[in-house]
Amino acid sequence: MAISVFDLFTVGIGPSSSHTVGPMRAALRFAQSLAEEDLLESTADLRVDVYGSLSATGRGHGTFTAILLGLEGHDPEEVLPEQVEERLADIAATGTLRLGAALGHRRDIRYSVADMVQHPLTVLARHTNGMRFQALDAAGGVLTEQTWFSVGGGFIVRDGEEDTAAAELAAATAQVPYPFRTAEQLLSHCRTTGLSIDEVMLADERTWRGEEEIRRQLLHIWEVMEQCKDSSLRRTGPLPGGLNVARRAPAWHRRLRVEDPDRDPGFWPEWVNLVALAVNEENASGGRVVTAPTNGAAGIVPAVLFYATHYSPAARAAAGQGPEALEAVRRDIVVRFLLTAGAVGVLYKEQASISGAEVGCQGEVGSASSMAAAGLAQILGGTPGQVENAAEIAMEHNLGLTCDPIGGLVQIPCIERNAIAAAKAINAAKMAMWGDGTHRVSLDEVIVTMRETGRDMSDKYKETALGGLAVNVVEC
Repeated sequence: MAISVFDLFTVGIGPSSSHTVGPMRAALRFAQSLAEEDLLESTADLRVDVYGSLSATGRGHGTFTAILLGLEGHDPEEVLPEQVEERLADIAATGTLRLGAALGHRRDIRYSVADMVQHPLTVLARHTNGMRFQALDAAGGVLTEQTWFSVGGGFIVRDGEEDTAAAELAAATAQVPYPFRTAEQLLSHCRTTGLSIDEVMLADERTWRGEEEIRRQLLHIWEVMEQCKDSSLRRTGPLPGGLNVARRAPAWHRRLRVEDPDRDPGFWPEWVNLVALAVNEENASGGRVVTAPTNGAAGIVPAVLFYATHYSPAARAAAGQGPEALEAVRRDIVVRFLLTAGAVGVLYKEQASISGAEVGCQGEVGSASSMAAAGLAQILGGTPGQVENAAEIAMEHNLGLTCDPIGGLVQIPCIERNAIAAAKAINAAKMAMWGDGTHRVSLDEVIVTMRETGRDMSDKYKETALGGLAVNVVEC
């Protein structure tokens, strides 16, 4: 293990981590290299080629506009939705890209989405989500060229640097006290040390930052999740993109405040559904979200975390002790939940994939449901074996889940799917807590199965919008 919890939970903009956040980061890295190598002034034109799934569903996923923002120097973790809207409107109106402007090294060139070269049926060898950037001089000669891949969850890899990245990962792994890439290795650390899964993850995280800083950043992640939900509840009108999908979260919220003013435990499914829908409607609107571990699955962890902070025995016990005690307990729940979920996320990133374009939606929604189930089982007092069992149950029943977004938009079936998967995670955690942690199928076996299922899955069902609902439902 050398993947940090903060690699899996990052702040970005919607609607997709692999199609929006990753391409923006890749374009940003390219712009940074132009500035560092003093090539901005010599750059008279650009050529950007977009391949495979990025091209096939790029328009609905905001890929092309995200690349423009990255080329201007914007970071997906820092750029605000209003900045996005302002810059994209200006580029559309003027046809002028401010290359590197946000980096303090502005070079204006004539460039827009229409100038990008799309290759929807061409898949580069490394990954289906490929991009090639070229800076051209006034004579059309190539000054420099980079090829990048967006491999899921906002992670990016530059072509030709795979060996370097692997070496860096190995070096980082050597630093942590409890390295793991399988669930069995993680459980072995727990058995040997007596630590819980969140405590093992915390010990490893302390390799890079202090405990107070870890806690502060995890609580910041939670705050952004809450802000995302709240922003969605204030929005009006249909979701953008042309499908005219109605927002449901604001109306559901008003109804729940009337029907369940005192937060009766019997209403927990409705509140969990609300949070999941709200977060993913905000994501579909291009809002600020937490990649958890992807944008398409961003509503699952916040929804199950909402359950943990409002309906778990620890939260309900603290509710009777006053607002300060409740807030303190909720903060502890958040930290332990996200550390545990992050540990399980590492397993999927190390052994399989969290990219819908690579393994289908089982890699996005399935992984998020598994992570959330583990986090909740930890908060419910689960042993390491019960936590691992919860994660296994959730993923086992997401195996084979396809990614076939209608219109290439992260709306149908993505938004409802997050709510269903959040409830599935809660049920998985509760089932695991009624057992003793022993079970026939291990989490490692399920993860390997998910990876192999993804390899066998037709490309039509892996974020290309070429099969399933995407072709069987009339868009308008």
